[in-house]
Amino acid sequence: MASDPTRQRLHALVLGRVQRVCYRSFVLDEARQLGLSGSVRNLPDGRVEVIAEGPQPALRSLVARLRTGPRDALVAAVGEDWQEPTGTHTGFRIES
Repeated sequence: MASDPTRQRLHALVLGRVQRVCYRSFVLDEARQLGLSGSVRNLPDGRVEVIAEGPQPALRSLVARLRTGPRDALVAAVGEDWQEPTGTHTGFRIES
C-alpha cells in the first residue's frame, strides 16, 4: 500500500526557555486542535522534543506555533527534521 503523500512526521527540537513555562501543555493543546498525533517531552539538556504526525499543512501550522510558544516561553530556535510517518502514535500526549 502506498503511503499518503500529504501525511508527514515532524521531529522538532525546541531550544530556549521552554521548560517550567507550560510549554508541553501548550504543545499538547495546539497539536490536538490541529488533529495531530504524537508526543512532547522535556529533554535533560533543557530542550523540548516534539514528534508529530499528520497532514503537512497542520504540521507547518504547529511549527509556527512552536516558534511562538506560550506567554512565558522564550523560544531561541526550532530544529525541524521531516520524515515519513510511522503511524505508531494514536492521539497526542505528554511523555515524561
